[in-house]
Amino acid sequence: MSKHAYIFPGQGSQFSGMGKALYESNEKAKALFEQANDILGFNISEIMFTGTDAELKQTNVTQPAVFLHSVIAYNTLENAIPDMVAGHSLGEFSALVANGVLSFEDALKLVSIRAQAMQKACELTPSVMAAVLALDDARVEEICAEVQNETKEVVVAANYNCPGQLVISGSIRGIDVACERLKAAGAKRALVLPVGGAFHSPLMAPAREELAAAIEATTFNTPACPVYQNVVARAVSDAAAIKQNLISQLTGAVRWTQSVQAMVADGATHFTEAGPGKVLQGLVAKIEKTAVTDGVS
Repeated sequence: MSKHAYIFPGQGSQFSGMGKALYESNEKAKALFEQANDILGFNISEIMFTGTDAELKQTNVTQPAVFLHSVIAYNTLENAIPDMVAGHSLGEFSALVANGVLSFEDALKLVSIRAQAMQKACELTPSVMAAVLALDDARVEEICAEVQNETKEVVVAANYNCPGQLVISGSIRGIDVACERLKAAGAKRALVLPVGGAFHSPLMAPAREELAAAIEATTFNTPACPVYQNVVARAVSDAAAIKQNLISQLTGAVRWTQSVQAMVADGATHFTEAGPGKVLQGLVAKIEKTAVTDGVS
């Protein structure tokens, strides 16, 4: 029995003009955008529709913007009945709205708190991420561990995006040393990314405490279908476990490759990406060549 998975993108897929066509063509979408402006206390829809790349890049804007676009795009689907859901990093919050664990309003509030807490953590310790291409995951992990041991700097594998594409995260010095070693070990590229800080690393610990308090105070419902969560890369259907995994995600790795593999093993043959861009469709195609992928934005 083939299953249909719905997947939701994370930070980095934003673009100026995102969601504008939805707002103009769909009454339900328009109402959700207006509600979001009220909840956030600023006009996020205007920044999404007409903002510059620089404005959209601010973490406190980017995360709610990508979340909003994803959930609203998903909501415009007439007969979406997911067998399973997953989201990449921030996208996990969108996935939890799609499977009924979180209300739109609660999820948006959590995303906003998460974005601001991450921004503060980035300002506390200047840090960075780097994309490593065409090197075996195990080799990347090994080199990160060696650099950490020798330099006492933070360097960890953060995003397992697809085979041959892994993002590492850590202190500026740690990542610089690791990039040199990774290139020497045969990586085609080890390239520092234009992000605000070391997401999905221990350097996000200050943000984790703030987010944990907000998550603990939020109602999590029983899911309508399993969510394949980033930190465990398997189906989760227990609301209490979903909470804990969502908290762990800030300082833990996004195991996207492993999550997609687990979804395929559990019967997923069709993946629909809801939200801006086509990043996840591309990653799924690299992880599982036989999967059918499409998107709604």
